[in-house]
Amino acid sequence: QRRVHGGLRELLRLTCVLSSRVYMHFRHLLLLCLCVSPFGGTWAKPEQFEFQAEVSRLMDIIVHSLYTEKEIFLRELISNASDALDKLRFLSLTDPALLGDTKDLEIRIIPDKEAKTLTIRDTGIGMTKEDLINHLGTVAKSGTTNFLEAMSSGAGNELNLIGQFGVGFYSCFLVADKVTVTSKHNDDVQYIWESTADASFTVTADENGNTLGRGTAVTLHLKSDALEFLEEDRLKNLVLKHSQFINFPVYLQVTKEVPDEEEEKPEEEEKPVDETEEVTEESNEETEDKEEKPATPKTHTVKDFEHVNTARPIWLRSKNEISDQEYQDFYKAISGNSVDEAMSWSHFQSEGDVQFRSILYIPKAAPFDLFTDYYGKSAALKLYVRRVLITDKFEDLMPRYLNFIRGVVDSDDLPLNVSREQLQQNKILKAMGKKLVRKALDMIKKLAENEKEEAEDEENEDEENEEEQDKSDKYLDFWKEFGKNIKLGVIEDSSNRQKLAKLLRFYSTKSGDKPVSLSEYIARMQPGQDTIYYIAGEDREQLERSPMLQAAKKRDMEVLLLTEPVDEYTMQHLNEFDGKKMQSITKGDLKFGDETEEQKEKEKQIKEKFQPLMDWWKGLLSDQIEKVTISKRLTDAPCVITTGLYGHSANMERIMKAQAFASSDKNSFMSAKKTLEINPDHKLMKELLRRAETNADDQKSKDLAILVFDAALIDSGFSLPDNAASHIYSVLSQDLSDDTDDSVSAEAKEEL
Repeated sequence: QRRVHGGLRELLRLTCVLSSRVYMHFRHLLLLCLCVSPFGGTWAKPEQFEFQAEVSRLMDIIVHSLYTEKEIFLRELISNASDALDKLRFLSLTDPALLGDTKDLEIRIIPDKEAKTLTIRDTGIGMTKEDLINHLGTVAKSGTTNFLEAMSSGAGNELNLIGQFGVGFYSCFLVADKVTVTSKHNDDVQYIWESTADASFTVTADENGNTLGRGTAVTLHLKSDALEFLEEDRLKNLVLKHSQFINFPVYLQVTKEVPDEEEEKPEEEEKPVDETEEVTEESNEETEDKEEKPATPKTHTVKDFEHVNTARPIWLRSKNEISDQEYQDFYKAISGNSVDEAMSWSHFQSEGDVQFRSILYIPKAAPFDLFTDYYGKSAALKLYVRRVLITDKFEDLMPRYLNFIRGVVDSDDLPLNVSREQLQQNKILKAMGKKLVRKALDMIKKLAENEKEEAEDEENEDEENEEEQDKSDKYLDFWKEFGKNIKLGVIEDSSNRQKLAKLLRFYSTKSGDKPVSLSEYIARMQPGQDTIYYIAGEDREQLERSPMLQAAKKRDMEVLLLTEPVDEYTMQHLNEFDGKKMQSITKGDLKFGDETEEQKEKEKQIKEKFQPLMDWWKGLLSDQIEKVTISKRLTDAPCVITTGLYGHSANMERIMKAQAFASSDKNSFMSAKKTLEINPDHKLMKELLRRAETNADDQKSKDLAILVFDAALIDSGFSLPDNAASHIYSVLSQDLSDDTDDSVSAEAKEEL
């Protein structure tokens, strides 16, 4: 029976396999029959269709979805006008007659508050009737792209055309209900194109004839919520922001108050004076009053055109042709500050995957809001594509710690999205960012190197002392303004951490009034020293008095003095520099590397001698300290409080408690385990040892030990416990004699 069942199962399996194969063959045969007829034709021929679009809906998407800010319309229209001018300029090189009577290639912006219209007019190549229909009536068709394709392959290098996508013109419907385009081409009469951003537009011959001469005028009938774009200051700022560096002049029509010209009045005939006529006192007073009042000059309002984009894109020129004054003037133009100057700059051209030109500046003074919203602020760089501003928010190209760098970056082939407000392809952005960061750091490094060279030559060149002093102080001035940024860079930028470490400057126990670099510190290290020592605190004076420095000073070892809150964070990320480890002299088991076997044996004996004191003191302060040890840091002070190598120092505890959102629970959890280090050579420690050995339960001895511990907390930079004040009062009150208490009480009674 089992064999029968097994045979049936195997038969069923083979049947299923065979059935599936037959099905597949049958399916292929059926498809073949459906597609191929017996007469050689095909039963099912594929049909081709074209995508359809609802024009009104498509226009709404283009207008309201591509752009995030309304002000973009002016940039797009000026860019279109610039392209029209550039096309004419290029064609006129071979056919000068195209310029005709209108030789000036320019753009004019004309606001009309009464009519609520804004007109952007250019003297470019203009458009024929066919161009108006094809270029403005066909969405996403770029006339600029078609022009470049029609030119020879080498013509593109001589042109600086901006248009790419064929949708920039429609951004004008962000601010306008109706747009009227009047255009005159040399090969056609003047036409008017008009649309309200619906599914239709009209093209008619201009009844007024040729009023433009040549070119195009785009008139926007502004919406009620876009009337701000009729204000002169608003328009001027937008031109300076987005289109400051296009090739052609942009003029803005402005209103001015002009004094009236004095009209020549005919000389009045002299009248005979009547001697009998009496002049009254009142008439004399009126005449005197009229003479005293100054005549108010009469003025009238006129309209005139003001050249807005006066600054030129100097980054396109060779740096050998540009003077320092031109660099300074350009810095003032892009920074919007006509007073401040740049401390240094770097002008370079990058070749490779992405070609771009750039000028980077270091300001002389840091802005007052440099660290306001630090994590939300981007670098003050402006990205241009063919001299048209794309974005001034460099979140991906320049790290936050270099947010003080100003400048421009201009490229002809950056991958943009249609709105020109965002960049694509992260790989290219990362490559650009690395090059910009490297150039910025090289510029800062050059300042630091100049400082070193000038310091070396200062002794030999006394005649040029003032000039040399200015140069040598340049990096110190930079460090005062932007030193925190470099320290933040050490924390944030791991790839450039060692480069940034070379730029660090700190005061030290041997630096005097001038901070030193880590390289200078290493050059002055004692023989056998393999560690860079530092101490962090609130100010230099407090740190120089710290008992932690006593052993280092005795060995003539230099210690860096860190006084800014960010300093200790920086050192936590900089574990070593040039093969030398970094260590805080307030943390861990401090070793100077000069201990001999004899000293180690002596320390062992001292430890055994003071073991009773250490055990007694540890039991007394078990809730506040982890252990009591013999100190290697002290020479004069009786004791200090240290922390573990990986724990918070006293300075870090102070910083953490000062945070705006700090909580007592977190602070207690994050507070470091403290170690009490005693100086066995100090007489106070010897006295406490005697008391611990003779009478460990004496309350006065315990109070004295706690009082010494509180003093060590203050001396080491820690805050006192909450009951410290009451404990001090208690100790002082115990020392007062009973006789003194009685005499004071008697005197008090007599006074009563």
